[in-house]
Amino acid sequence: MKRLLPLIALWLVSWNVQAQELNAKVNINRSQVSNTKSGVFDALEKVISRLLNEHAWTGLKFRDMERIQCTFNITIDTYSETDNSFTGSLLVAGIRPVYNSSYTTTVFSMNDKDFNFAFQEFDQLEWRPEQVDNNLTAMIAYWAYVIIGMDLDAMAPMGGTEVLRMAQDVCNNAEMLGYAGWKAFDDSKNRYAIINDYLDGSMEKFRQLQYTYYRTGLDHMAENPEAARTTIAESLNLLKEAHEDKAMSMLPQIFTDYKRDELVSIFSGQGSSKDREAIYDILFRINPSQNNYWEKIKN
Repeated sequence: MKRLLPLIALWLVSWNVQAQELNAKVNINRSQVSNTKSGVFDALEKVISRLLNEHAWTGLKFRDMERIQCTFNITIDTYSETDNSFTGSLLVAGIRPVYNSSYTTTVFSMNDKDFNFAFQEFDQLEWRPEQVDNNLTAMIAYWAYVIIGMDLDAMAPMGGTEVLRMAQDVCNNAEMLGYAGWKAFDDSKNRYAIINDYLDGSMEKFRQLQYTYYRTGLDHMAENPEAARTTIAESLNLLKEAHEDKAMSMLPQIFTDYKRDELVSIFSGQGSSKDREAIYDILFRINPSQNNYWEKIKN
């Protein structure tokens, strides 16, 4: 925590602060559900938005302009009026401004394919970490903690540890609810796998990547693009080492999925052909499915 104090003092403390950390936009796509009144979906969108934006998730204080931008795009696949059950998916993303520019960058993005829950039109959502008894509330809390924790990792080395452990606690406590997404070894990309891999000591280099890539790299792109590009290239070596240290983890691949356009923009046509070839090799080894993008860097 000592490493966090100077940064948090500059970044968060002011005379006029708020407890809320997130500025979340929630969108619900119900196009696949027909013959159902919109009331329950409108209510669902409102209560999720209220929980995300009005709940104080941590003890940190944020000015309004410092709240973390994030999106929760929910697609409903099925809805049963009989038992008020929903099945669907959530595309969640945390977004961060880049210093001295109008550019914003995605710090984390993930498609949660097990976004299943029960909800009635007049239900209210309240998060109580000591009583995890509602799957929808648990999923919202989990992703809120992940977004905040990863944003803090991008601001200070390993800065989000305490908040990320809160996400891990949610995961451990929610397993008893019986919904998919919380159990160990069910899926290499479920909620359990994401947070346990991220906090695994063997993936420490992946966490170091966050600070190097964003704070010491991308944040300096406007003032010194060549130096920033070199730092970002060095951060990709951390990505490579993390992939080698825990080859079964999906985190490096997920990172390259949501960073593909940005990486192409940073490196395409820049530096020597040898340097671009080295970057291409790292990205191809981690995520060959995106080779059409990586080829743009190499050429």
